[in-house]
Amino acid sequence: MAKAYAIISGKGGVGKTTTTINLGTSMNHLGEDVTIIDANLTTPNIGIHLGAPIVPITLNHVLDGQAQVEDAIYEHDSGTKIIPASLSLKETEKIEYKKLGEVVKKLKKITNFILIDSAAGLGEEAKASLNAADEIILVTNPEMPAVTDALKTIKLAEEMNKPVLGVIITRYRGARTEMSISNIKDMLEVPILGIIPEEEAIRESQVMKNAVIHTHPKSNSTRTYVGATRRVLGEETNLEPPIQLGVIGQILKNLGLK
Repeated sequence: MAKAYAIISGKGGVGKTTTTINLGTSMNHLGEDVTIIDANLTTPNIGIHLGAPIVPITLNHVLDGQAQVEDAIYEHDSGTKIIPASLSLKETEKIEYKKLGEVVKKLKKITNFILIDSAAGLGEEAKASLNAADEIILVTNPEMPAVTDALKTIKLAEEMNKPVLGVIITRYRGARTEMSISNIKDMLEVPILGIIPEEEAIRESQVMKNAVIHTHPKSNSTRTYVGATRRVLGEETNLEPPIQLGVIGQILKNLGLK
């Protein structure tokens, strides 16, 4: 049975889109049939991140009834399927966000997994993603404001009777100024699906318009994203914090000596 996940964060800038892309490409890499939807209609980024900022038919056209959902699916070089949103502000003025649920229902007939890249915050766009999804995956940084917003998102999901599968912690550095993993878990009271490091490989993959698992297959980011994906798929794997190289280790890695 096909399943749809809303990838959501109460706060912007935490790495939600990057996480959606890398979960989707990891699923594809593991042999799963997955489609990523850019439901962040006012500020879409999936197409930009994957090198297809402007396409003939977008999610907006499908929501407006101008096209069928099959017409808006594009395949990235990695094999991952995406449905981008339009960059045109005019095409967002009369969008009926509630129709996203209908799009997801149709997609379930032709794909096994659907990842919905939601809008930041808890407004109408984000709620449409929550409504359309079967389960919720939270993304947060190990910072108090981001974790607090993630907690608000959990409360909203509970009000909407949407189960939260777990949380992925991004941009982890292991610094003293960050919230500890145990404190985040205690505060959110949901399983931790993955801990993704703050790593140059992720920024480089964005410049290369691809997922980090393809641009830097041996990176710490790839290891942790694939591990998170396996947990989303229901595999029981040990959760390990990302390896911190330190300053010297990072220099050696950059020189190709580590």
